[in-house]
Amino acid sequence: MALGRLQTLRNLRNIYKTVEIQEFSTLLARSRSNSKSISNVPHITLRCISSCIYKDHGGIPWTFGDKIMLHSTTTQEPISYGYMRSVTTKAKAPAQARQMGAVKVSMLSPGIIYEPYVPREKIPFWKRYFTRNGWKRTKEDLTSELKNAYAIAKLRKTGYSKKQFYTEAVSIYKEINTQMANGGKGILRKLVTEHMYSALKNEIKQRESVWPTVYWELIEPIVKVRTLRARLIGVDRNDLSKVFIQLTLEFLAKQKFEAYDGKGAVVSGDRNKEVLVRDIWVFEKSLFHPGAYWRLCGRIKV
Repeated sequence: MALGRLQTLRNLRNIYKTVEIQEFSTLLARSRSNSKSISNVPHITLRCISSCIYKDHGGIPWTFGDKIMLHSTTTQEPISYGYMRSVTTKAKAPAQARQMGAVKVSMLSPGIIYEPYVPREKIPFWKRYFTRNGWKRTKEDLTSELKNAYAIAKLRKTGYSKKQFYTEAVSIYKEINTQMANGGKGILRKLVTEHMYSALKNEIKQRESVWPTVYWELIEPIVKVRTLRARLIGVDRNDLSKVFIQLTLEFLAKQKFEAYDGKGAVVSGDRNKEVLVRDIWVFEKSLFHPGAYWRLCGRIKV
């Protein structure tokens, strides 16, 4: 039995080495091809994604529609730095700026969710270690966990405390839901990224067209908070310290909700009943901007 476990660990290590070699080879190939297309224009970093904000019907019950789509277009392929993803897209500077010389572009947010979390079904032991698909799944799971560990290790160097972050995340979660219920767009702007703010403004507008007034309450303490994913996004190929980090959290909380029509009559929910709600939110923070703080950058549909 011990010999079998040792052999399994050796196989996993060999798979990991193979993945690293492939990623490094891909990086060299892409670097050679991309070096031919670099021109003297300012760069900002983004990653192309067809949908980066997912509507969560369970977490905010007054929202409508299936999902919100945000699109961005890049001119180059993503460049991988091991466990950190950096994507560069060209931005043309204004005429006056081009006359003055180089232009510095300051990015407040990448504007995307990098590798959105997707729940994975459990597979039996025999299938994981004795089938081709099982080994592929094992390799993917191992790579994902290594990315999580690398991102958290990078974050800890900045003084990260899990307990302190969870307290702050719950506070943001409560405040955003409260402002969504009250229509407080001004305060929301400070709690979310630019793309997320635009999405939430549209949700408030849609909700007010159907339910002019709503009541929402969070029952504290919250039932459960846990980290599902941690990812880094690089913004400068020449400086690997310039990164954003995204932490995907799962919230399990009891809430109260009630909606009213224009005349004040109850049309949905019951403020006297507690409902257990599960939300998956993605929080983002810059690790290189002075005074940066955590903001909501997206929600994953449950």
